[in-house]
Amino acid sequence: MLSSELAALAGVTVRTLRHYHQIGLLPEPPRSSGGHRRYDVGHLVRLLRITRMTSLGVQLSVLPSVLDDPEAAEDLLDELDHQAAEDIERLTRRRADIAALRRSGTPPDLPPELSAWLPSPEAGTPANMARHEHEQLVLAAHLLGPAAFGALFGGPSVPANVTARFYSLDPDAPDDEVSSLVNELLAHVRPVVAGLTGLPPIDARGSALLDQLNARNLHPSQQRVLRQLQRRLEQDDP
Repeated sequence: MLSSELAALAGVTVRTLRHYHQIGLLPEPPRSSGGHRRYDVGHLVRLLRITRMTSLGVQLSVLPSVLDDPEAAEDLLDELDHQAAEDIERLTRRRADIAALRRSGTPPDLPPELSAWLPSPEAGTPANMARHEHEQLVLAAHLLGPAAFGALFGGPSVPANVTARFYSLDPDAPDDEVSSLVNELLAHVRPVVAGLTGLPPIDARGSALLDQLNARNLHPSQQRVLRQLQRRLEQDDP
């Protein structure tokens, strides 16, 4: 039979056949006088064994020894079962994450635990600030890691009216307005920071990345607010 016939019978592609030839998994038959490979039923049986075992999760790299050694095949079953159990656990966690995202309405690029920190549509958050907060959460979630989610979720947050002041701050706001906003933010941010006590701090590289994000998305007065706020929080830390 021709390669196309063999591939069709085994439910694979001709390209897969060629790959199996290249890695030595399927012997390559001699060519006919017309230059075509001619396969027999022995090739089909071996190919069916290969497709059956790959469907169980057997890696191509171990198939040569397993195909020709029944004892090795028996030993492999325990490993396949263990791998299948891990896959089931991983997929179960994934389904739970998807369900949590649906319940909370959290975008799929964020952990559902951080849904409470996203600005609500009713808050009237400017689009550029909503995008900044989203990007900030994506980065912070990566830098802080899962251990911080429990501390963040359901904890204190900055009231919407204070956040709105930060959003609407003029790029050329005077120093007294910046200082006033810093003081107001500080009263609400301190409890948030206190809730993170005991968690590993963000390292210098992570802090630099957050600073770069702020520099990209925030205007000068907003950046001044955050710098002053950071200095005040550092003064609180003994």
